[in-house]
Amino acid sequence: MSDVLLGHSYFLRLDPKSYAAHQPYPPLGTLYAASLLREEGYDVAFFDAILAASEQEWEDALERARPTYAVLFEDNFNYLSKMCLLRMREAAFAMLELAKARGCTTVVCGSDAADNAREYIDRGADYVLVGEGDETLVELMRRLTDEVSVPLHEIPGLAYRDASGGIARTAPRPLLKTLDDLPLPAWDVVEIARYRDIWTRHHGYFSLNVATSRGCPYHCNWCAKPIWGQRYHVRSPEHVAAELEALKEQYAPDHVWFADDILGLKPGWLGRFADLVEERDVRTPFKCLSRADLLLRDGDIDALRRAGCRTVWLGAESGSQKILNAMEKGTRVEQVREATRRLRAAGIEVAYFLQFGYPGETRADIRQTFRLVREEQPDDIGISVSYPLPGTKFYRSVEAELGAKRNWRDSADLAMMFRGPFTTGFYRQLHTVLHREFRMRRAWRDLRGTFRGQPLRRRHARDIATIAVNAAALPLERLRLERLARVPHEPTPVTSQTLRWDEAARPTPQPD
Repeated sequence: MSDVLLGHSYFLRLDPKSYAAHQPYPPLGTLYAASLLREEGYDVAFFDAILAASEQEWEDALERARPTYAVLFEDNFNYLSKMCLLRMREAAFAMLELAKARGCTTVVCGSDAADNAREYIDRGADYVLVGEGDETLVELMRRLTDEVSVPLHEIPGLAYRDASGGIARTAPRPLLKTLDDLPLPAWDVVEIARYRDIWTRHHGYFSLNVATSRGCPYHCNWCAKPIWGQRYHVRSPEHVAAELEALKEQYAPDHVWFADDILGLKPGWLGRFADLVEERDVRTPFKCLSRADLLLRDGDIDALRRAGCRTVWLGAESGSQKILNAMEKGTRVEQVREATRRLRAAGIEVAYFLQFGYPGETRADIRQTFRLVREEQPDDIGISVSYPLPGTKFYRSVEAELGAKRNWRDSADLAMMFRGPFTTGFYRQLHTVLHREFRMRRAWRDLRGTFRGQPLRRRHARDIATIAVNAAALPLERLRLERLARVPHEPTPVTSQTLRWDEAARPTPQPD
């Protein structure tokens, strides 16, 4: 028997788009929770939904472990957990019901549970951890195992059903500031060999994930922050370099994914990190997320290069400054262009996150985004549509228009859940058109090298096929897009307030 069966509800197989990408990463947030519980002396069994086929495997884990406590601690470093996909919510409910059927005390921590605590409690959660759950989980476990006698209402960051049948919520818990004090994730509970096999079979290399920070201090008004709010705390470069050294010795990843919202926001952090990576000889190719304006600081791109950066994903969002301003993004299109040029000059790949469908977006704004992609030629793109999540200014502005569906079923849904500028069909087709055009142009760019003296390789035959297939399909796909653009539709009314953005009133955020 185990004291705790610790798991999460992000089943990769239930998200077809992510599953088809064959790029699984262990659930970092869950692994941190496992380390903390074991540090407190609890016997912890681990269930990894990333590798599981269905909720049936959770039931099998319950049978093997026979735990007293069943904890679903979602990986809050996975942005898809923040999106609160309906299929994962259904999985969480099923897992709670299975655990309750076996008499377990159940605990849930995650973005969706924080936003919908009552619904989770109604479906079997005894306790919901609201906000950053690490310390709350430890304090709750001490209380449940009678190590301490503190009343439940004195444990910050908790929601539960009170004696009257209502939902009690305790005071918010202050965020952890000294992240170096946390134990490293419990990597030893992960089936590393299975992750390695998937990566190497499909991509030829093995990638692991690391988080250097928690949170984001910027004010993009569509970005939900139910766990860390508007704050940002960062581990020291020394602590991160030591983790890379440990990972290299134990698991030898070929590549690292830094899962932070922004890597190296704190001035000087990247430079010190690069120095340590070189000193300790732990340079590993990596990808990360950043902001265009931060990358224009002196020395940061060179520090990324020295540390081993292979790819930077930029939240470009739109090629229209009007839309960036409406989003309160705090960046300029020209900064995206300049950061792209500087990264490429340093030998670092550039990828763009793009978002369509924000209130007020017109076909002219969409064309500007297409132009940005065509002219700057990023190495990869990710496309989404505006997604109203609870707690955001954007959600509040469109809440009156939301219907019964308030979350995507999976990450490929792309449904417009409010009266966007155009219909859901239009944006799904826009996704198709831009991806086809992007893939065709990227293949052509790669193929041009063969005309400059480079040897012809097998991938160039794939490039030729990619160009031919997409060139043949694009005229019809564009015609479909034009027809969908003319579908009768009443978009969200756009007022001057919707598009108002006072840059002078928005100071540059600084980490604690």
